[in-house]
Amino acid sequence: MIERLLKLIKENMPDCDVSNVKEDTKLMDDLGLDSVGMMMLSMSIEDEFGVVFDEPVYFVTVKDVLDWLDKNATK
Repeated sequence: MIERLLKLIKENMPDCDVSNVKEDTKLMDDLGLDSVGMMMLSMSIEDEFGVVFDEPVYFVTVKDVLDWLDKNATK
């Protein structure tokens, strides 16, 4: 699942180096996602994993996203 997430990050931020991303990598601080980048990533996650963000979810690290997907992803 992490490979699919990294692919989405790379698609939304082409200049982002995802080669050393680990579960504790911070989306904003380490990867440089801003609020628009987080919104675009969220939309990509919805499409890729068949989920819908019904309420605000605050992801800080890659692990936060993976944990949420483990509980909610349908594909």
